Amino acid sequence: MTVTREAVLQSLSRIVLADGGTLVSRDLVRALSVEGGMVRFVIEAPDAAKARAMAPVRDAAEAAVRALPGVTGASVVLTAHGPAEKAPPSLKIGGHPTPQAGPQAIPGVRRILAVGSGKGGVGKSTVSSNLAVALARKGRRVGLLDADIHGPSQPRMMGVSDRPASPDGKTILPLRAHGVTMMSIGLMLKDGEAVIWRGPMLQGALQQLINQVAWGELDVLIVDLPPGTGDVQLSLAQKVPLTGALIVSTPQDVALIDARRAINMFDKLKVPVVGLIENMSSYVCPNCGHEAHIFGHGGVAAEAAAIGVPFLGELPLSLDVRLAGDAGTPAAAGEGPVAGAYARLAGRLVTGGLA
Repeated sequence: MTVTREAVLQSLSRIVLADGGTLVSRDLVRALSVEGGMVRFVIEAPDAAKARAMAPVRDAAEAAVRALPGVTGASVVLTAHGPAEKAPPSLKIGGHPTPQAGPQAIPGVRRILAVGSGKGGVGKSTVSSNLAVALARKGRRVGLLDADIHGPSQPRMMGVSDRPASPDGKTILPLRAHGVTMMSIGLMLKDGEAVIWRGPMLQGALQQLINQVAWGELDVLIVDLPPGTGDVQLSLAQKVPLTGALIVSTPQDVALIDARRAINMFDKLKVPVVGLIENMSSYVCPNCGHEAHIFGHGGVAAEAAAIGVPFLGELPLSLDVRLAGDAGTPAAAGEGPVAGAYARLAGRLVTGGLA
């Protein structure tokens, strides 16, 4: 039995499309040819997106035609009438910084507070995330910028992992967590991927995170700095008008030695140090209630008094803080002694007009 063109079209008229109609009624069949028992035709979708979605329709059409009496073979090609979709603009982070004539304000951001320390391991990033959340709970519009390019930890501490969107390959749309608008280069990297950059690349990345992020209207932007007194600190002071710096230190002498270097750095950069914070000030045993001062006590308060800088408060060493940070829900977002300590710290900043 010889297959006819009309028999093929009648078979295809029974292939129903998901958005209504059939292949024939929607006039999607092109270049239909019947040569002996061989049937060839093209299904032409309106655009590339619909063509991808119509792969099952192509398979069904081919199966229907092969089932016709007299058909020995079938070739069905799925194509799109319109041009292929453009790939979304790619966003590249890093590269040499662009020239800038002095510090420039970030549109919509009223105050910028840098959280620094002279050395690592004193809990600076933990303080930054919890302070941002505590300020948000006080009704402030808060942003959090993770400027620790080599060791970004805020995505984990704030419980976010989505890659920020960029509608035009330039503007970066930040993420929201616990009432805080946040951005970190860690959100642009694969899990465990290292950033192996020298100074100019670091400076360029920081400039992008400052100027290309759509921060919106913020009362205060908290900037979590890397430890030390290097490129990122210098670049930040040169790129934006900082309201002030908060110095985090443990009470022990070794930490205070490096904290003094951070204070001296901000003094040379003409950035006011608006307060010192003593982290890991005390530890209360959860079993017996005994309070111990593992790293000493009162050293940061004494240092603040000696240099005439406000002492903003003590923060405890607590297992709950570590567990909360690892879980992506800062302790300041909950209740209890630790949340209370951060609430008092945020209240002092608000009262002092710093947030």
